[in-house]
Amino acid sequence: MTAQSNITPESIVADLRYLQLLSRSFPTIAAASTEIINLEAILNLPKGTEHFLTDIHGEYEAFQHVLKNASGAVKRKVNEIFGHTLREIEKKELCTLIYYPEEKLQLIKATETDIDDWYLITLNQLVKVCQNVSSKYTRSKVRKSLPAEFSYIIQELLHESTIEPNKHAYINVIISTIISTRRADDFIIAMCNLIQRLTIDSLHIVGDIYDRGPGAHIIMDTLCDYHNFDIQWGNHDILWMGAASGNEACMANVIRLSMRYGNLGTLEDGYGINLLPLATFAMDTYADDPCTIFAPKTNFADSTYNEKTLRLITQMHKAITIIQFKLEANIINRRPEFGMGGRKLLEKIDFERGVFVYEGKEYPLRDTNFPTVDPADPYRLTDEEQELIEKIHYSFMNSEKLKKTHALPLYLWRYVSGVQFQFALSCLCASQRGWKFQAREYLR
Repeated sequence: MTAQSNITPESIVADLRYLQLLSRSFPTIAAASTEIINLEAILNLPKGTEHFLTDIHGEYEAFQHVLKNASGAVKRKVNEIFGHTLREIEKKELCTLIYYPEEKLQLIKATETDIDDWYLITLNQLVKVCQNVSSKYTRSKVRKSLPAEFSYIIQELLHESTIEPNKHAYINVIISTIISTRRADDFIIAMCNLIQRLTIDSLHIVGDIYDRGPGAHIIMDTLCDYHNFDIQWGNHDILWMGAASGNEACMANVIRLSMRYGNLGTLEDGYGINLLPLATFAMDTYADDPCTIFAPKTNFADSTYNEKTLRLITQMHKAITIIQFKLEANIINRRPEFGMGGRKLLEKIDFERGVFVYEGKEYPLRDTNFPTVDPADPYRLTDEEQELIEKIHYSFMNSEKLKKTHALPLYLWRYVSGVQFQFALSCLCASQRGWKFQAREYLR
C-alpha cells in the first residue's frame, strides 16, 4: 500500500498548515509531482555507506588514513570490481593511489618507463571505481560532489560506456586528450578524492576527539571541511567546550592532560594558548623539586623532547594539577547539589605525616612537596596562582581558532534528529523529554 492511498479529506484538513507551507516550494501540480517522483525513487536507492569512528583522541594521522580508505571499504570495492582481472599487487597499487594520489604519483613517475600507457590504464580503472561508488546516489547528488574544474568531463565519463559502439571513440578520446594536454596528474588526484568522498555518505564521530594524541585541532579542521558528518560529543570534548566557554577548572584540566601526555602542540600551535606564564611559575615554584611522579607519558608525545624540556613539562604538570584541585573544589563548594564532596582531595591530606586519609585508611604520599597549599585553607589560590589563572583565562578567551572550532556544537546540534539517538556517551543524559545536553548547567 502506497502513501498516496492513505490520503483522505480528513487527513488533508488535519495537515492543511503543512500543505500550505509546502505549496510555497511546490506551487503547481507538476512541481509537486516531480518532487514526489524524485523522493519515491530515492527511497529505492541503496543506502549510502555510514562510517562510524570513536575515541580518536587526537590521533590525526590514523584518523586521516581511516578516512581515506573508509576502514577498508575502498579496498572491498576494488576487489569487487576487478576480481581476478588484476593481480593482488596491482589492486594494492590502485588502492594506494586512491588513498594518497599525490604521493603515489611521484613514486610512479620516478619508476615508470611508459608513463602515458600507465595513465591510460589507470584512468580507465579509476573511472570504473568511481562509477561503482557513485551508483547508489542520484545524478544530482553526484554532480554536487564533483570538483568544478573537471565536473563536465567526469560526468561524461561516469554516465557513458565504452560498450556502446556510438560512444566508444568519444570516451577514448576524452581520456587520451586528458593525457595529451598534460592534465592527467590533476585529473587522477581529482578522481581519487572523489572516490574517497563518494565511498562514505555519512561520517559519525562517536565521542572523544580531544586529548592524549597530538593533533585534535587538525582533526577538527578536517571535519570542518568534510561533506557530511555529525558528532556525539564525549567527555573529553565537553571538557574542551568548557575551557572554550571560560570555565577555569576545565582550562586547568585541559592543560593538565596536555602535560600528562607531552602534547603541547594542540594548545600552542593549534589554538595559540600561551603556556609561558605556566612555565615561568612552575620553574620558580618547583625549582628544586624533581616532580618525579608527574613525568609525562612520552609514548603519546607530539615530538621528542630533550631532558631539560621534559623536566619543565613535569614541573608544569605538577603546578597545573594542584591548581586544578583547588579550582574544582571551589566549584564543588559552590554547587553542593552535584554531590561531589568526595572529590575534594587536598583536605584529606595530613601534611605533617605525609599521608592521604580516605574512609579511615591511610595511604603514604609519593610526593609531599606542596609549597602552594596552605593546610589551614588548602583550596585557596595563592596570589601567584590567581595571576597565572587570569593569564590563562585571557589566552583561552582570545583564541580565535578555539572560538571557531567550538562554535561547532551549536551548528552540529542538527545531528539529534539525523541519527535518531542511536549513540550514547558521557555527554548525554536521559530525561522524560528525551535526550538533552547537560554541559551548560555544569559549567556555570
